Amino acid sequence: MKLKLITIDGKTFAEIQDGKPIYVHEDGKEAAFDAPTTVATISRLNGEAKTHREAKEAAEAKLKVFEGIEDGDAARKALETVKNLKDGELVTAGKVEEIKAAAKKAAEEQVAQAAKASGEQIKTLEGERDKLRDDLYGEKIGGAFSRSKFISEKVAIPADLLQSQFGGRFKVEDGKTVAYDASGNKIYSRSKPGEIAEFDEALETIIDGYAHRDAILKGTGNSGTGSKGTGTNNNGTKQIGRAEFDGLDPASRAAKMKEGFTVTE
Repeated sequence: MKLKLITIDGKTFAEIQDGKPIYVHEDGKEAAFDAPTTVATISRLNGEAKTHREAKEAAEAKLKVFEGIEDGDAARKALETVKNLKDGELVTAGKVEEIKAAAKKAAEEQVAQAAKASGEQIKTLEGERDKLRDDLYGEKIGGAFSRSKFISEKVAIPADLLQSQFGGRFKVEDGKTVAYDASGNKIYSRSKPGEIAEFDEALETIIDGYAHRDAILKGTGNSGTGSKGTGTNNNGTKQIGRAEFDGLDPASRAAKMKEGFTVTE
């Protein structure tokens, strides 16, 4: 592209069209050259080039952190998985106290249910135990009263009435019938020192200490284990056996002494 020249009065000038120099292109066509517009275009293109360069540099900086990642889709999926995991952890962390409270409540309910079931089972077992004990008592104690030789020979009232009066003094321990006196002490045998008294001997001892023994035993006079009952001897002296006297409460003892009774061994 060359500037079109003209010669006037021996001087060479650029040919001007509308204030713009004319240039002749390689193909021979002529065109006026608009310098201001060209400068503005160059400035605009320079600005655009700068913008593109800065954008390129920024993109390259961002891409630098992803060096070594060739599969973008896989990387995105991995990031999404991590994000979901973190969100899940945050949700769980936020509900830790709620979970603890629910677990504690569930544990307390289980303990309460277990305690209730255990209590009911214990109550049932205790009921069964008491029934077996009552059955054993009825067999051992009741049978002892009904089969007693002492009762059949020396007692004037039915065995069941005697049992209702003195049955509470007998217990079944280790499969054996054991009698207790009014003070709660075990009754031991007089004929076999150191051994628990057998039923008939124990019952006789209990009756000997009873205030109304004469109303229970057949006949009057010396009965039981050698002690004398309440009565009057041949010379008119009132007498009461030691065992019977000792079985009385303090007020009854005082009354007997006031009435003039003599305690006999």
